[in-house]
Amino acid sequence: MSDTPSANWSYPTSVRFGAGRISELGKCAASCGMKRPLLVTDPGLAKLPMTGAALEILRDAGLAPGIFSDVKPNPTGANIAAGVEAFRTGDHDGVIAFGGGSGLDAGKVIAFMAGQTRPMWDFEDIGDWWTRADPDGIAPIVAVPTTAGTGSEVGRAGVITNEETHTKKVIFHPKMLPAIVICDPELTVGMPRYFTVGTGMDALAHCLEAYSSLMYHPMSDGIALEGMRLVFENLRRVAQEPGDVVARGHMMSAAAMGAVAFQKGLGAIHALSHPVGALYDTHHGMTNAVFMPYVLAFNRPLIEKKFERLAGFLGIDGGFDGVMKAVLDLRADLEVPHTLDGLKVDGTQTARIAKMAVVDPTAGGNPRELTVDGATEIFEAALTGKL
Repeated sequence: MSDTPSANWSYPTSVRFGAGRISELGKCAASCGMKRPLLVTDPGLAKLPMTGAALEILRDAGLAPGIFSDVKPNPTGANIAAGVEAFRTGDHDGVIAFGGGSGLDAGKVIAFMAGQTRPMWDFEDIGDWWTRADPDGIAPIVAVPTTAGTGSEVGRAGVITNEETHTKKVIFHPKMLPAIVICDPELTVGMPRYFTVGTGMDALAHCLEAYSSLMYHPMSDGIALEGMRLVFENLRRVAQEPGDVVARGHMMSAAAMGAVAFQKGLGAIHALSHPVGALYDTHHGMTNAVFMPYVLAFNRPLIEKKFERLAGFLGIDGGFDGVMKAVLDLRADLEVPHTLDGLKVDGTQTARIAKMAVVDPTAGGNPRELTVDGATEIFEAALTGKL
């Protein structure tokens, strides 16, 4: 019996996928009991016609929506506090989390914190801290992603930056999972190329790290495999042909699949990317993309055999080396910087970043134990470009 795998699994929620499905937003919000939803998004998206159209769809359904958009690209505790204040002051009864990772994470955490009395940091994803929350105080959530990368729409957590410590914290509760998700690939068509690439590489990182994790979770492994195939076959296409809604749809699927898969675990890509993002305010997905090959090289002794199966599934020759080449070629074709210098990240805080990385919640999923020396080795490789 000791060799029999044992694990806890959880899978996501109701997803309405397809072009034009944003038209169902009002009905979805009403079905969750919302009458006065607060649409949470970022400042740039708040100005775009698609956001105005979403608010109009809610009004046409007889709802009285409000909007909150004071959300940074890496959401902060102050952003959440302001959003909770807006939620309470406006007497709102639910949240429409609308946007990329920042809008989705902030929206979910605002809905979560709306009825809590303890500080947000008391609900960091550590042990059973989530049980400290009052589940009845969590407002219902409908999530509408406008990017194809984070997969936060099918997640039960939000990544928030603690401005005092310059660290990213994962705030978690099972009921933070949106009740309904609308995945409409038409909403991603206007995304600038840089963000299309960065978010797409984020989806790949999620699938790649989940697949690499040593935790027993064959369902997530299968989802991660298909998610990687979708990225390799469609990310170049959406970068070259932004209006290709079919390819955009495949990337949106890959993003959600990555977030489902990574309940199995993430790893050193994210463990290093989080402190770099917190200290240098870099784009999360693009930072993941830069670190990706250096982490693969670091983990090679423990993932090489498994990557032979990955290579076979992707139709790539050469096992681990073939997958590494495919990653490097994809990065080059998409103009992802090969080193951290391309993100304006230098080596002045190497020691600090290495120490932050090893205590990041994602570090534990790395197949090879991430020590301070190991994190330093990866970071310095990403500075020099040496593989």
